[in-house]
Amino acid sequence: MTALHWGELWEYRELLYFLVWRDVKVRYKQAVLGAGWAVLQPTMAMVIFTVIFGRLVKLPTDGSPYPVFVYAGLLPWTFFSNAVTNSANSLVNSANLITKVYFPRVLVPLASVGAGLVDFAVAFLLLIVLLVWYHIPITPWFALVPVFLVLTIIAALGVGTVLSALTVNYRDFRYVLPFAIQVWLYATPVTYASSVVPARYRVLFGLNPMAGVVEGFRSAVLGRPPLWTLVETSAVVSVAILVLGLAYFQRVERTFVDVV
Repeated sequence: MTALHWGELWEYRELLYFLVWRDVKVRYKQAVLGAGWAVLQPTMAMVIFTVIFGRLVKLPTDGSPYPVFVYAGLLPWTFFSNAVTNSANSLVNSANLITKVYFPRVLVPLASVGAGLVDFAVAFLLLIVLLVWYHIPITPWFALVPVFLVLTIIAALGVGTVLSALTVNYRDFRYVLPFAIQVWLYATPVTYASSVVPARYRVLFGLNPMAGVVEGFRSAVLGRPPLWTLVETSAVVSVAILVLGLAYFQRVERTFVDVV
């Protein structure tokens, strides 16, 4: 197995841009609401979670209004879940392109993650509206939002790269993934505060790469320090998954043309 050829990826950067915009256009082609779906998905989830977990169950939010609390968690989670789902199916859906021309195959799942950034940017605008509506000030912690977005991208690309390679050979992953994403959601502090997890278990909890990402992103948005133990553990796990995912992808990519 050879090292990943970063120079080759740079050489094909224009193809990456093309694939990103292709995915964006296909996603909204003939869609009446267009980019509005990027806001509708987390908004509907916010409303449902607010009624069930905020009003009925009354989960703790560390003092923040539940709608903005859960929406701040849903933003990185929705980006991650959509990016992973689209990446997992990206190689199979691009079979015609893969079998006809050579290019670094990792660009395909990478483009799926990149296309999700458009949805994230649109949905982020509603978060700003919620902050203004609930009179939540922007603090210096807000400057860490891009950092946690980068960690979300790293986690999504790592998991998505592995799943895209596995799905080529084992199509069962296309059916298992939606269920796995649902379970993963409730194992991530989207609807509840990370503080409910006892301190002695936070390193174990952080083995879920999205646990620390969601915790850090939400804390930065709401203007308070995150639980650093959780964030640091998840960051290390995210980077490890990306490195191992790229290594596995490169090891098996030569077989894609034969089985895709």
